[in-house]
Amino acid sequence: MTLKTILLSACSALALAGMASAETLTIATVNNGDMIRMQGLTEDFTSKNPDIQLEWVTLEENVLRERVTTDIATSGGQYDIMTIGNYEVPIWAKQGWLTELSGLGDNYDVDDLLPAIRGGLTVDGKLYAAPFYGESAMIMYRTDLFEKAGLEMPESPTWEFIADAARKITDRDADINGICLRGKAGWGENMAFITALTNSFGGRWFDENWQPQFDQPEWKEALQFYVDLMKDTGPAGASSNGFNENLTLFQQGKCGMWIDATVAASFVSNPKDSTVADKVGYAIFPSKEGVDNHGHWLWSWNLAIPASSQKAEAAQKFIAWATSKEYTELVASKEGWANVPPGTRTSLYENEEYKKAAAFAEPTLAAMNAADITKPSVKPVPYTGGQFVAIPEFQAIGTNVGQLFSAVVAGQSSVDDALAQAQSATVREMTRAGYIK
Repeated sequence: MTLKTILLSACSALALAGMASAETLTIATVNNGDMIRMQGLTEDFTSKNPDIQLEWVTLEENVLRERVTTDIATSGGQYDIMTIGNYEVPIWAKQGWLTELSGLGDNYDVDDLLPAIRGGLTVDGKLYAAPFYGESAMIMYRTDLFEKAGLEMPESPTWEFIADAARKITDRDADINGICLRGKAGWGENMAFITALTNSFGGRWFDENWQPQFDQPEWKEALQFYVDLMKDTGPAGASSNGFNENLTLFQQGKCGMWIDATVAASFVSNPKDSTVADKVGYAIFPSKEGVDNHGHWLWSWNLAIPASSQKAEAAQKFIAWATSKEYTELVASKEGWANVPPGTRTSLYENEEYKKAAAFAEPTLAAMNAADITKPSVKPVPYTGGQFVAIPEFQAIGTNVGQLFSAVVAGQSSVDDALAQAQSATVREMTRAGYIK
C-alpha cells in the first residue's frame, strides 16, 4: 500500500468519523415560501457548523400544528426544533414544554426584535422562541383592475367598499375572481381570517363571562357577509383554499383582491413567481362602516426547542443563525432585499435598501403597529389575541368551528345552522374546561 493510499484512507476514515459524531437536528416546519427558501440556504449554516447535520420535516400548516402539538404534549421527542406560532409559545412555555433561549450568542441583538413580536414570545422575562418572520394582515389588490373599473382604494377602506369593488372587478369569462379569502378549515386557516373579519364587524368570541357569542348579531352579519362575498366573487372550490392556495391564485392573476397575511407581499410582488408583480397595491385591513376596528391580526412563525430535545445547544446555534440579522443579509444577497423575512426586527425597517426595494415595507409595519392583541374587539373581552383566542382550548374549538364555517362555503350547510352548532359546541367545551360555571 502506497503512502498516498494510506493518507487517503486515513482522511476518509476521519471524514466518516466526523459524520458519525455529528449531531442531527430534526426540524419541523411549515411549507411556506420563506421556510422553503431557508432550507435552500442552510449550507451556509452547515459549512460553519460541520458537527451539526439537519433533517427537515416540512408539512402543510394544519398538519404541522397537529403533529407538533401531539409530540410536545406527549414528550415524544421527534423534533429538536419546532416552527410554532405566537399562540403556542406562551401557553407551552408556562407548561414547561419549551426550552428557554438563553444561548443565542452575544451578537444576536435580542433588543432589535420588534417589541410586539418579542413580547409575544416572552414569559416571565425569558425568551422561549425566536421569530423567523412576523405579520399582520392587509389588502393586496390589482391596481390595473381597479383603474379599469374606475375605482380608487381608500386610505381606510370599509367592507362595504371592498364588497362593491370585488363585484365590479369579477370577470368569470377572464377567470378573474373579485376576491380570494381563506376557506380551508382550521383555527389558523379560515378562522384566522373569519375571526379578524368578525372583530372588524364589532364581534367577539366570548363575553366577559366566557359565554360564546355566535348567537349575537355581529357574528351573523359577518359570516353572512363573508359567505355571500365568496359566493358572488370568490374562486371555485374556495372551501379548500388556505394561504398557499390563494397565494398561487393571486400570482396567476386570478384574484382581483386578496386579504391575508402581510408576509405574502414579497411573493405577489416577485416577478420570478408572480404574473402581476408590477400591478399590486396594498391597503390596511378593512373595517365595517361605523366600527373603529381594522381586524387586529398579529402573528409570527417562530423557532422553538421542545424540552424533550437532548440537543438544545446545537438547536440554539441553528435558531440564532436562522433568525439573525446576518441571515437577513444572506437572503438579500441571494434573492434581493424585497424577499427577506419581514416583521421581526426594527433594523430592517430602518434599512434604506429594504425600504427602497419593498413597496410593501411601510404598509406592513403600519399594519403590525396597528394591531393591539390586548383589545381584539371593540367590546370588552376576557382574553387576548387578534385572529385567535389565547387559551389552550382554542386550538380544538377553533378548528371545530372552522369546519362548520367551511361547510357553509362549500354549500353543505347554512349560516344559521353553522352558527347554532358553533354556539352549542363551544358552550359545551367551555363548560367542560371550567370557564363557564
